Amino acid sequence: MPIINTQTLAKLVFVAGLSIATRISYAQTNDTIPESQLGEIIVTAQKESENLQKVPFSVSALDARKVEEMNLWQTKDLRGYIPNLYSSNPGDNRNVMSIRGITTTSYEPAVATYVDGVNQFGLDTYFFLLNDVERIEVLRGPQGTLYGRNAMGGVMNIITKPKSDKLSGFVRTDVGNYGFSRIAAGVKTMVLPQKVYVGVSILSDKLDGYYTNLFNDSNFDKQRNMLIAGNVNYLFAKNWEAILNFKSNSGRNNGPFSLAPNADSALENPFEVNQNAITEMVDDSQNISLVIKNEGPNLNFSSQTAYQNNYRYYKTPIDGDFSPIDGVSIVNNYGRDWNTVSVWTQEFRLASANTGQKLNWQVGFFGFNSEAPTKQGIYFGDDAALVGSPISNFTTINTNVATGYGFAFFGQASYSLTDRLKLTGGLRSDYEKKKLTVSQEMDFGQGDPMVTQPDTTSKVSYNAISPKVALAYQLANTNEVYGSYSRGFRPGGLSEIGSDPSNPPLFAYDPEFSNNFEIGSKNYFFNRRMRVNVSAFITTISDVQVPGLILPDAIVVTTNAGDLTSTGVEWEVSALPSKDLSIDWSFGYTHATFDKLMLPGESGEVDYSGNRQIFTPDVTSMVAVQWTPQFFYSSQLSWLVRAEWLYFGEQFFNLENTIRQDAYQIANAKFGVMTDTMELSLWAKNIFDTTYIDYAYNFGPAHLGNPATFGVTAMYKF
Repeated sequence: MPIINTQTLAKLVFVAGLSIATRISYAQTNDTIPESQLGEIIVTAQKESENLQKVPFSVSALDARKVEEMNLWQTKDLRGYIPNLYSSNPGDNRNVMSIRGITTTSYEPAVATYVDGVNQFGLDTYFFLLNDVERIEVLRGPQGTLYGRNAMGGVMNIITKPKSDKLSGFVRTDVGNYGFSRIAAGVKTMVLPQKVYVGVSILSDKLDGYYTNLFNDSNFDKQRNMLIAGNVNYLFAKNWEAILNFKSNSGRNNGPFSLAPNADSALENPFEVNQNAITEMVDDSQNISLVIKNEGPNLNFSSQTAYQNNYRYYKTPIDGDFSPIDGVSIVNNYGRDWNTVSVWTQEFRLASANTGQKLNWQVGFFGFNSEAPTKQGIYFGDDAALVGSPISNFTTINTNVATGYGFAFFGQASYSLTDRLKLTGGLRSDYEKKKLTVSQEMDFGQGDPMVTQPDTTSKVSYNAISPKVALAYQLANTNEVYGSYSRGFRPGGLSEIGSDPSNPPLFAYDPEFSNNFEIGSKNYFFNRRMRVNVSAFITTISDVQVPGLILPDAIVVTTNAGDLTSTGVEWEVSALPSKDLSIDWSFGYTHATFDKLMLPGESGEVDYSGNRQIFTPDVTSMVAVQWTPQFFYSSQLSWLVRAEWLYFGEQFFNLENTIRQDAYQIANAKFGVMTDTMELSLWAKNIFDTTYIDYAYNFGPAHLGNPATFGVTAMYKF
């Protein structure tokens, strides 16, 4: 796609939005109210309930019905449906997510994910499966003021279904090719009248695998997950409520890194690997939180205490050279004292009761404490010479013990200057401190290991200020324009120790900051039969954290090596041409290039200024058409016919821009019958079996997107 002047396009979009909104909103006054309208969408993007169309920045929201209709089973399934959002992983379910060219390049995400208000602190403590979902909100652009660390690209809010006064629940089964099965169920009820409510849900997710391992002619990436979640709500006094949430995911993956040696071989020989070290990855996560809140006539108070834990290891050594040779394998099964991540978080928030007054405000405190001890061995086998090692049959054991804590104070207020003009402003101050202790030894299998790096410790601390200001003007009851500025950051840190002596440990790198300027327009047209939200943005990122993968350890060494500017436009259109027909179109364009980028080369540093950002398609587009006509003469049963077309533009996977994926298209479809309480349908994803690179490391190994899949869904709700 040719490069366009995005700033000029932004101005044209904004002016067009003003013009169309003014003309059509005037015409609407004489129209009769149609039988079908687009309803209001209530979100909590600013940590209080409000109409989506009144939020002065870009937010996408999918309710429970949409999540079901679109067969969204994992968070990465959202890519393409949300403008300028991309998500993928190399097969181990650690999702790399980017929004508007701000992308995850280390274990510190660039897009913060919250599940029921709890910040999924890092890639290891991340819950990727979706079940019993009430709503998904995607906030695009930096959200540092209210959400703090890692919200520099945006925020994904996942909200599960609330308590119920009546017995309610669901059972759903999805079965497909490649041995795919997904069985989910949930129930909610009131135990003590107006006092105690309980809910529980369970999800079993299985896949025989898409890949074949040529080494032993077996299914390579067979995996299964079990997600159990529960909640107890206790109304212990007038206006006071305590909510206990628990989530546990047990994952087993027999091919966590289903990678071809390079992108060309992945495309030429799709879904084939040739690896000699075969293992099963254990990935267990728990998340428990306690919320205590009071909703009074003038003030609202909430406290949330949360604990997250992840234990992740390989039962036997895993292939480190992605080939059939006995070159390198990774060992990390050293017991439960190692390779765990534990995080405590605490947030207090005090806010005005949102009762329509001119001034609404909120203030709060956030704190965390984290610990992550890791121990990993790099075994060089009989063929070590083929991977550059002069000796063989030894293990380099690297130990990294990371701890950290931080706290923040934040506040935000909105004030109605007039009946139509509203000003929003906020500020947040974060402080974090990290400590890393490293050591290294070599084990030759006989005698005591030889210490090559004694225990060495370093510390780093930093501050971050995240302001926000927005101005919104209501042209008419259903038309609004806004302009906003916001800032976000991703924490700095210290580099871990690896087996390569040319990359010393404990190298400090600074936080990364993003500054976003955005204008937009949110509208209902044709008596609420059409919703059109459009925006244009320019984001600058300073001190870009550039990852360098150290092999064969698979350790990321991060440095601050560049500055980046991302500009673009996006829109979301939803329409109801008739009672039974709905059309959705989302579109995003991002032009994200480095203003400064210095990377090491064979003869010193090389200037890559002007290169494109990684994991950032220049275009994302989705068109969905859904038709639900009445099933013959039944008043309750309807047909379900849905077709989707998704387009992803050109993107790159390494900063040198030598590994790339050309633009590609995906088609999905669904056909069946449904009522308000049941669904029976056939579905197909990637109907034309498009082969494309979904993820690639900067040193070459590549992972493909899912092939054509099809199956059947049966669901019943009560």
